[in-house]
Amino acid sequence: MTTLVFGHKSPDTDSTGSPIVWAWYLSQSGTPAKAVLLGEPNTEAAFVLKHWDLAKPEIIADVTADDTVVIVDTNNPAELPPSINDAKITGIIDHHMLVGGIKTKSPIDITIRPLACTATIMHDLMGDAVASAPRGIKGAMLSCILSDTLEFRSPTTTPHDRAVAEKLAADLGVNMNELATRMFEAKSDVSAFSDAALLRMDSKEYNVAGKELRVSVLETTAPKVVLDRKASLMKSMEAVAKEDGADQVLLFVVDIIKEEATLLVPNDLVKQLAEASFGASVTGDTVVLPGIMSRKKQIIPALKL
Repeated sequence: MTTLVFGHKSPDTDSTGSPIVWAWYLSQSGTPAKAVLLGEPNTEAAFVLKHWDLAKPEIIADVTADDTVVIVDTNNPAELPPSINDAKITGIIDHHMLVGGIKTKSPIDITIRPLACTATIMHDLMGDAVASAPRGIKGAMLSCILSDTLEFRSPTTTPHDRAVAEKLAADLGVNMNELATRMFEAKSDVSAFSDAALLRMDSKEYNVAGKELRVSVLETTAPKVVLDRKASLMKSMEAVAKEDGADQVLLFVVDIIKEEATLLVPNDLVKQLAEASFGASVTGDTVVLPGIMSRKKQIIPALKL
């Protein structure tokens, strides 16, 4: 039986790279495993796969009771296959808050640590095995860390994330700034995506004060490219929310260079959220939130009505 390793829907670099890393490690340790994805990787993740010469994992829509799985980079059932609780879950490796709702058939290994990246946790769990990892596996780990920490700009970054990244970069002979710059350029190229695709590209579902919210984040070095589409994006929010069974889509456009987020404000509900959550004064259809870069640490914990 081959164990399936996957992260969350709308896979970013960490949810694309970490399944590849852990599937390699499990297979090397005697447990046949393969990485799969729950959707198309975003543009940055696609760049990382090509850069490190890694094959894009198969994309699956669901799992069955016959599947053995390891979940990485999430523990939220809303971000996982519909039949996740039917599968034989053997492990969870994550760095997000514990949501609840996953049910297992037997006791499992769970590792959730307050680090910026799942790949950092995997590096620790793999121990001496990292030394024998192929260049692509080490490169995937490094890329995941650079992505999730926004090259150490994100407030989720810990000294340990940085230390692991520096160790991997030295081993690979890689200039982290050059790699991160190329990754962020790839992430910023959203010209080929529809408004609906952009709103779902890096989004997670949360319930805040009884409202079902799809909280979307676009991290970019070129925020103007996204904000120039503001009118059409706000028009698409209503359709996306309706299709996805949400009350509202929130879109935060994170400027990686200026280290700030711009929230689109299409209606009074979002205006109320922005003012209650961030103490912002909203006068138009956007509001700039200085220093806000992390959905996990700064946006989700703050959301209230």
